[in-house]
Amino acid sequence: MTQATTTFSEDWLALREPADHRSRNMALEGELARSLEDVEEQRIVDLGAGSGSNLRALAPRLGPRQRWVLMDHDGALAQAARARLKTFADTWREAGDMLVLTLGAREIRVEFAIADLARDPAAPRAFAPHLVTASAFHDLVSAEWCARFAEGLAGSGILIHAALICDGQDAWAPPHPADAAIAAGFRAHQGIDKGFGPALGPDAAQALGAALARAGYDVGQAQSPWRLVPGDRTLIARLAAGTAAAAVESGRVGAATAQDWARHRANADACVIGHLDLLAVPRG
Repeated sequence: MTQATTTFSEDWLALREPADHRSRNMALEGELARSLEDVEEQRIVDLGAGSGSNLRALAPRLGPRQRWVLMDHDGALAQAARARLKTFADTWREAGDMLVLTLGAREIRVEFAIADLARDPAAPRAFAPHLVTASAFHDLVSAEWCARFAEGLAGSGILIHAALICDGQDAWAPPHPADAAIAAGFRAHQGIDKGFGPALGPDAAQALGAALARAGYDVGQAQSPWRLVPGDRTLIARLAAGTAAAAVESGRVGAATAQDWARHRANADACVIGHLDLLAVPRG
């Protein structure tokens, strides 16, 4: 297994963050917060942390003392995360390599770890976390990786939370004649190896949930779709262009067809991009 090769640009992560945050399943996150409410200092590892969006979404729902490890293979995004978290917090200070944030009554200590999760899915366990979380990550990995991840955390007592796993339930309005062809090409492209083996794409939530159930977890899932409207025009246009390009790269759609589809979709009235959130709690 080689180092993961998928890298997302900082501007794309910033563009999608508002949609991500409003789409997350609040009921599931409420259950997560209750599961941790008796922990004095909550230790959390965020996989594929990028620019820190998952922390910005989840930390306000957790306890007054938190210690996060943002784990990614991309050092540039770790620097972007450090900068963005400083503007997110009420106040901040640096303690060596650690960033200490205050957010209301919360103190949030943040460390940054460069790690090859493709090689070692159980790497978070070294930080003795109470929670391992990720956002928009598990659809990039393989079934084999999910199995190794679950086996590596089995018996640890660690909670697992995965937000915004794509589920393939996408819909654009109004209809376009190339919708089915673009969707098929995009799904094929999703399965390309992102550095973790053949990517699961829309099958990720099912595969991850099954692996965690075998490893001794009770697993719950809930929907968290993006519901995009004309106010999300920039995101819609960027999403349409990326989807069309992926469909062409799959070899299943011609460039002219994809360009026509993307041009129409940039002005779509509405768009739903299906996601699922997952919470796995150790049995007993």
